[in-house]
Amino acid sequence: MVPSELAAESLSDAEHRTRTGLDPESLRRAVRDHLFYFQGRHPATASVNDCYLAVAYAVRDRLFQHGVQSLDLLLHRPDARIVAYLSAEFLMGPQLAANLVNLGILDAMREAMTAFPHDLDRLIDHEEEPGLGNGGLGRLAACYLDSLATLEVPAIGYGIRYEFGIFNQQIRDGWQVELTDKWLHLGYPWEIARPERAVEVRFGGTTEGYTDADGRYRVRWNAAEIVMGVPHDTPILGYRVKTCNLLRLWRAEAVQSFDFASFNVGEYGRAVEQQVSTETISKVLYPNDASPQGKALRLKQQYFFVSCAIQDMLRSHIRFGGTPDTFHHRWAAQLNDTHPAVAVPELMRLLLDEHGLEWDAAWEVTQKTFGYTNHTLLPEALETWSVDLFGALLPRHLEIVYEINRRLVDGVRRVYPGDEGRVRRMSLIDESGRRSIRMAHLACAGSHAVNGVAALHTDLLKTQVLADWVAMTPDRFHNVTNGVTPRRFMVVSNPGLSGLITAAIGDGWPSRLEALRELERFADDPDFRARWRDVKRENKQRLAAVIEQRTGIVVYPDSLFDVQVKRIHEYKRQHLNVLHLLTLYRRLKADPSLDIVPRTVVFGGKAAPGYFIAKLMIKLVTAVGALVNDDPDVRGRLKVVFFPNFNVKVGQIIYPAADLSEQISTAGQEASGTGNMKFALNGALTIGTLDGANIEIRDEVGPENFFLFGLTADEVRLRKAAGYDPRAVYESNPVLRGVIDLIASGALSPDDPSRFRPLVDGLLWHDPFMVLADFQAYVDCQAQVDALWRDGEAWTRASILNVARMGKFSSDRSIRDYCERIWHVEPVRA
Repeated sequence: MVPSELAAESLSDAEHRTRTGLDPESLRRAVRDHLFYFQGRHPATASVNDCYLAVAYAVRDRLFQHGVQSLDLLLHRPDARIVAYLSAEFLMGPQLAANLVNLGILDAMREAMTAFPHDLDRLIDHEEEPGLGNGGLGRLAACYLDSLATLEVPAIGYGIRYEFGIFNQQIRDGWQVELTDKWLHLGYPWEIARPERAVEVRFGGTTEGYTDADGRYRVRWNAAEIVMGVPHDTPILGYRVKTCNLLRLWRAEAVQSFDFASFNVGEYGRAVEQQVSTETISKVLYPNDASPQGKALRLKQQYFFVSCAIQDMLRSHIRFGGTPDTFHHRWAAQLNDTHPAVAVPELMRLLLDEHGLEWDAAWEVTQKTFGYTNHTLLPEALETWSVDLFGALLPRHLEIVYEINRRLVDGVRRVYPGDEGRVRRMSLIDESGRRSIRMAHLACAGSHAVNGVAALHTDLLKTQVLADWVAMTPDRFHNVTNGVTPRRFMVVSNPGLSGLITAAIGDGWPSRLEALRELERFADDPDFRARWRDVKRENKQRLAAVIEQRTGIVVYPDSLFDVQVKRIHEYKRQHLNVLHLLTLYRRLKADPSLDIVPRTVVFGGKAAPGYFIAKLMIKLVTAVGALVNDDPDVRGRLKVVFFPNFNVKVGQIIYPAADLSEQISTAGQEASGTGNMKFALNGALTIGTLDGANIEIRDEVGPENFFLFGLTADEVRLRKAAGYDPRAVYESNPVLRGVIDLIASGALSPDDPSRFRPLVDGLLWHDPFMVLADFQAYVDCQAQVDALWRDGEAWTRASILNVARMGKFSSDRSIRDYCERIWHVEPVRA
């Protein structure tokens, strides 16, 4: 008898309906039972959090029912390949509404909650999200888990269960202040701890060679430190299917958490010293690595979660009849950027030292198991680790890296005899300066497939960053353009638009996004356009209310909502947006009767705690808001808002309300972007450069429905090579000069007139991201935005066509590409 049958057999019919039923009455009983028996609460006195937890537990019961059934299918399909998605970040977002949508019981649960003191919408709003990611990388991983389940592909996401995630952001006196993200403090009902599946992870120590009973040379790792990795499982259900996969996050735990002998002699600190030291590994997402201790902790985190994951995968494979040499038949593992790249020598170590494979066999298994996704072209983001640190923490892995490198450079010399420059460039070890390990090179060497995440990004990888690797192994390189899940970013976050679309073309589009093409026939229907505008206005009213609640700023829903929300970084060029804002402001000051399109400009995003210029950019935005928002000459025609603590939950309010999406990074800098996709799917038009996925979005929606400006990636490169002089641009453009001089004058910071001098000097004397070079083109393009906005019917038509033509950018399409071209996996359907 299979596990799901055993579970069902042990419950009475009534109990089974309470645990698994999807009708309002079964859901009502389930919530009540969780309140009574699991939480010890009476419905009449239950708090919002009590009711939220009870609803979440009731939903989780239904998720794990599907999870057990999915496991049953895999047990009967030993030939099925499973995807392991290895990522340092999983920015999952709130789970309640998404799971209700995927189960198809949102309305049924809303009806069930009429018997309780708090309605469902209040509970959904109450939910905190785990901040287990910094931005796009972690959100992409979450979208991919959603799509893998929706496409019925068996998968596990592996990462770290950080106790404290990305910081919560407050804005005080215009400055970013970082607060601890205590996402666990009220309980996290979606996960189940699995302490019985804990694994040991080792660090430090020494290695020694020896000869085994068969006369083979082997290596033993005598570690100095052992840490336990404890898995916590969160179910990931697909949309309207039975497949339920897992997100398995690992928490570090001391082997001996309490030293009783030390406690007995009064050394209370020493009694828990090992526990405190060990648990630091899974304490904080991306600890500051400016110090040697911070660097060591970052490397420990990376090795910790990949070691846990690979051990878990091998254990599962062998438990169900596999052998180490067939590991790649069962598992396809994807490295989400270089953070998990140490998985390559870890799998080699396990196959060589623990399972006795010879080098060539182990290397074949390793390469056939791994694929590597590169997410950046920025040199500072191409991760390296000093050889000294790597060797101190992972001595056996350093030996394996050296051997991989020896064989690699021997191969390069065979193919390119005499080309020692190529050998140096391709080596896993960077010998210039302090010797370090190039993790992107390690990932390339250990993977059978390497991919970029947008057409331009992949082209630049091939021609610039990894050109030597492409020349030697061209068949290894692919492009898989990123995508986003329409379930969360349309169905959950924009029910008004989703309902309008469903009424027009049916309800199949959330899992078949290319069906949105059928909306094209409605673009010229005046009645449909009017309803489209009504939905957008309702979304803008909702956002306006939240903006007033959280910032005190009153904005007008009939204005153009111009939005730039993303990580604060110089290459994303929030300061270019600010320069345009000040251009509009100076025009209004010169002529207060000027007829301009009313705009509400919304910024949002977090700056890395140690990134001074990014934090100064936030201060600049808030200073411009203070200057503009209450100026009587502006009279409400221009409003500037910095929305604090941007995250997935906030994004679900902002994306549906945006009219204009700012995607203005320097061409050749953004790998792909996914915010551009979320905005366009919700009907915003894009102003942007030919960067990342903007290029493919413009190709899909049509050049006439996209506001294009700025230098291309090739033009950026050529202009820099010719000796770009930003000061000359400033001197030759009186509009730009007036805006820069306004910032430099101290008018925006009367308490500290030199506050923004670092920003100004950076633009005038360096400007690495070509802000001044693109300024005039950007201002001119914004005039085109104004002209189209004045024609409401034409704007609405373009908005409808944007949504209709965005089917390519579903994460379902991305996952199909991975499945067919990289992982070679098939769905496993009930």
